[in-house]
Amino acid sequence: MNPEQALAFVAEHGVVLESASGPVPSVAQAVAGEAIAGSWWGHPAGRAIFAACEALRESPEVLTCKLVAGRVSYVHRRLWAPLAALAAEIGPERLARVDSVHTPSGKHESRRTPFPDWLPAADAAAATRLTPGAARTALGGLADLLLG
Repeated sequence: MNPEQALAFVAEHGVVLESASGPVPSVAQAVAGEAIAGSWWGHPAGRAIFAACEALRESPEVLTCKLVAGRVSYVHRRLWAPLAALAAEIGPERLARVDSVHTPSGKHESRRTPFPDWLPAADAAAATRLTPGAARTALGGLADLLLG
């Protein structure tokens, strides 16, 4: 899966997990073409999985957060406004942007940008025009998953 295919995968599904098994598709499993037991780092497709995930994290069309079951999730931009409209119900902590940063010492750190600080103004404005029902409709089956 090249970067364009990874972005198309997220666009198609709206929300996907990075690697965990769960109620939405997983990038790692899609790249590997199979379920992965244990860490994907040791899988023969590990480098390709890493490349796909890095491309998604760098895309301005994808939010990296912990939306689904506290796991790293990739969310396509088309869903940002509906999620923002339901943020109080979903929980703003689940919509915080998660970024991976390499420190000068070489350590890998995870940093969070709180919701709605990362949300572009156009998406925030679109969210204010959505009723809760319209936001749920835009999310489709994800609404039940996220709102219980």
